[in-house]
Amino acid sequence: MAEVHAVKSLDKVKLISHLLERNYSQQVADVWNIGLNLALRISDLLSIRFSDVCEDRLLLIEGKTKKAASIKLNQKAIDIIHRIRQEQPTHTYLFQSYRNQRAMNLPPQPLSRRFISRAFADIGAQVGIQLGTHSMRKTRGYHLYKATKDIARVMKMLRHSSEGVTLRYIGITQEDIDKDFVELEI
Repeated sequence: MAEVHAVKSLDKVKLISHLLERNYSQQVADVWNIGLNLALRISDLLSIRFSDVCEDRLLLIEGKTKKAASIKLNQKAIDIIHRIRQEQPTHTYLFQSYRNQRAMNLPPQPLSRRFISRAFADIGAQVGIQLGTHSMRKTRGYHLYKATKDIARVMKMLRHSSEGVTLRYIGITQEDIDKDFVELEI
């Protein structure tokens, strides 16, 4: 499995959202946009239920770590969630699969990780970047680091335990660090 990357250009982030909506659906673009704003692993993102959203917070137990997460939602995430809720008042999941609606007597299911992964890879190929389901977390971490230069803050957001892991995860290379030393003269 090829390593996926953070999207370092904000224009490319918007282009990816546009292409996902145009080539797939608004729902797939919403996965991308909410994923960028919540920095969750894809399994946790797709498993969000409307009952997990309490006003301006998302409360869930992370699947990988089994730790409780309480994430304050920003206005963009709130707006998207509110729109989806209005459009799909009977849905259980934020990103509910429409396939199960057609099947009689089957419980609701979220979109599959495989479907989202394929959509992201397809759009990534179109824009020339290795894009995958982890790209949303990596992109959020990368842009937070670039804005703050506070690796501890990024580690906390991503719930990592090592600076080295976090720097590698968000795609900060020695070249980036060297550039920061050259550009900042005191």
